[in-house]
Amino acid sequence: MKIERLHHVAIICSDYERSKRFYTDVLGFKIDNEVYRKERDSYKLDLSLNGQYLIELFSFPNPPQRPSRPEATGLRHISFGVKDIEQSIAFLQSKNITAEPIRIDEYTGKKFTFFNDPDNLPIEIYEVL
Repeated sequence: MKIERLHHVAIICSDYERSKRFYTDVLGFKIDNEVYRKERDSYKLDLSLNGQYLIELFSFPNPPQRPSRPEATGLRHISFGVKDIEQSIAFLQSKNITAEPIRIDEYTGKKFTFFNDPDNLPIEIYEVL
């Protein structure tokens, strides 16, 4: 098998409209497709960033809570590259989203931090130049 690239990350949210607003209005993802699957009482929202399909956002009735944060088994976090981490943090603050203090990657020397989506999914922003 030869994997070419990451295709997408799937996220199950507890409040579909709230998460839809967060990923589109706050993080700037574009809606590529949205469907309601009546048989599952579930929405599926396909989101892209800069023309690259990245996230499938799902709603399901009564999904279980994440057992712990952030070291639960499974997806630990998702990470997005940004050019200016301080500017990105200021933008998040303008939307009443709190980021952790900036950390420095001990191996690359690059800056990064974490904040949460509406369901407390940890999201990392990592400064790429």
